[in-house]
Amino acid sequence: MGVENDFHSLRNSSLSGGLTDREVEALAGIAYCRRLADEDVLIEEGKLDHSLHVITEGAIAVTRDVGKGEYTTIHVLRTGDLAGEMGFISGQPHTATLRSLGRTQVCSFEREAFESLLLDYPWLVYRVMQNIVKVGQDILRRMNAQHVELTKYVYRSHALY
Repeated sequence: MGVENDFHSLRNSSLSGGLTDREVEALAGIAYCRRLADEDVLIEEGKLDHSLHVITEGAIAVTRDVGKGEYTTIHVLRTGDLAGEMGFISGQPHTATLRSLGRTQVCSFEREAFESLLLDYPWLVYRVMQNIVKVGQDILRRMNAQHVELTKYVYRSHALY
């Protein structure tokens, strides 16, 4: 990837909503964009990682370890979604492993590099934090809708769990 490609990937992402081109250029300057192969692990459950990832193309499976080297997928993040945002902000270990589904492109930011923008671009940092919350709410909304649909299915089919 190159700085120009990174700029275009970020300009079209949910992270840059409300930002000027100059602010997106500042973000691109600290971003590390790369392609992941199928099943590459982006984030590992239980590990600390102070990075924020923007999925600029493809999909990421949010998985949980169920033992004996097996895992279950609890959600799928798509192009435009963010990954690792809670650990990026809180500094807490991640609660799931994130694995790429097919070829996926992500642009990543280290918290320390992002914080370095505070003095020169305080509005950028504020707006990005707002965008992180918005994307998180959208993901939560989708997960809640899926839960409701699953509950309806279980109820209608009289399945026992």
